Amino acid sequence: MKAAGGLVTVGLGLLLSACQVVGPDYQVPKDAAVQRADLQGELPIDAHNVVSAPVPADWWRLYRDPRLDQLVQQAMASNTDLRVAAANLSRARTQVEQAESAGGWSGGVKLGAQRLQESGEAFLLPEKVPVANVGDVALTTSYQFDLFGTLQRGIEAAKANADATQAAADTARITVVAAVVRAYTQVCAANEEREIAEHSLELQSQSTQLIQRLRDAGRGDETQVTRSLTQFKSLRAEMPRYEAARQAGLFRLSMLLAKPVDQLPAGTASCHELPRIAQLLPVGDGATLLKRRPDVRQAERRLAAATAEIGVATGQLYPDISIGATVGTVGILDHLGESQTNRWGFGPLLTWSVPTNGARARVHEAEAVSQGALAHFDGVVLNAIRETQTGLTQYAALLQRRDALADAEQSAQVAADQTHRFFQAGRASFLADLQATRTYTDVRAQVALANTQVAMSQIDLFLALGGGWESGRTQAAKPTKP
Repeated sequence: MKAAGGLVTVGLGLLLSACQVVGPDYQVPKDAAVQRADLQGELPIDAHNVVSAPVPADWWRLYRDPRLDQLVQQAMASNTDLRVAAANLSRARTQVEQAESAGGWSGGVKLGAQRLQESGEAFLLPEKVPVANVGDVALTTSYQFDLFGTLQRGIEAAKANADATQAAADTARITVVAAVVRAYTQVCAANEEREIAEHSLELQSQSTQLIQRLRDAGRGDETQVTRSLTQFKSLRAEMPRYEAARQAGLFRLSMLLAKPVDQLPAGTASCHELPRIAQLLPVGDGATLLKRRPDVRQAERRLAAATAEIGVATGQLYPDISIGATVGTVGILDHLGESQTNRWGFGPLLTWSVPTNGARARVHEAEAVSQGALAHFDGVVLNAIRETQTGLTQYAALLQRRDALADAEQSAQVAADQTHRFFQAGRASFLADLQATRTYTDVRAQVALANTQVAMSQIDLFLALGGGWESGRTQAAKPTKP
């Protein structure tokens, strides 16, 4: 008996000494796109538009708009997408706890009692066994050895998936913040453009009335009146569009904040000045961009999880080994606990399913999933660079267009002022004065639209830059001076 116990101990020791972790150890592949030197340096920027400085975590504070800060803060607290992301993150962290608790020590208790008629032949007895009240009490404990690292790989996969879920939550935060700023900008832009359109409509009305008077006085014809009325009606037809855009922005904010429109921060619906950033936009560089963007981190963590799953699948080819002990008592209820009913035992247990039935194919499947995750990771990295470069180019182009229109606005204003002075001096007609003023108003409308496009492009650029989130903590409560 002692010899048998010694052999068990020696055999178990040999198994433990052979412990190894199956499957590949994860590291970012050397040929991954994120390792490319040409993606690590300075972004192609126009020094007149942006600056290679760190992107602030709470980039919306660069607008210095307290109402916008309040909108973002409320969205961060109650947005439904963020609540879903928080629930997903909680589930992922629980899955890590489950993986960490697998294997190792486990125990159980068994309590049972029954009125039992055993089979006599089961005990090689020719006669019938008496009916009896039989009880069964047992305590069991066991320890599962992770000799091949299957459980360790499972923990690695669970942690990598939790990190990926955290990055997905960061993406949700960035997206929500950008959506709030975009909706607020839409409301302000609609109000501003409507004011300019109403002024232009009033000028066209005055022009139409003047042309009608000239016609009645025999100094004009019906064609001029019809043309002017057509222009007036065309401008009037555009007015509902601005109100619809304003309402759409308010409804969007209502959804993002999970609040009725009438409970939005005071002054939101009547905002008529675009939020503006009075400094060069900070954009960082390529290396920090790839570290900062949460979709890049999410794709990298998915690759890490897929790599760990190869080890999990490989570990299924090997046996599970554990050691356990049982102590209990089984017998007639009146005799439980007496020496003739007590029992105990301990020893190792080896469980092995021969790797047929597709076990090796599952390893190859896990390897293919890992290759796909690497390709997806490369695609996300390249897309991040493309989005940023495109955003920078479009932002620069929209700024140039806005500046050109601003120059045109100044010229139109000078022309309108000069024509008005000529009119006051009797050197120009009232109609010429109205036309010059209307031209100036039209250019103002173009400048207002260009400013809106620049503002929306800024939001898209910050979204492409990753919004400054490099971790899963909420940044809205921490103001940063621009």
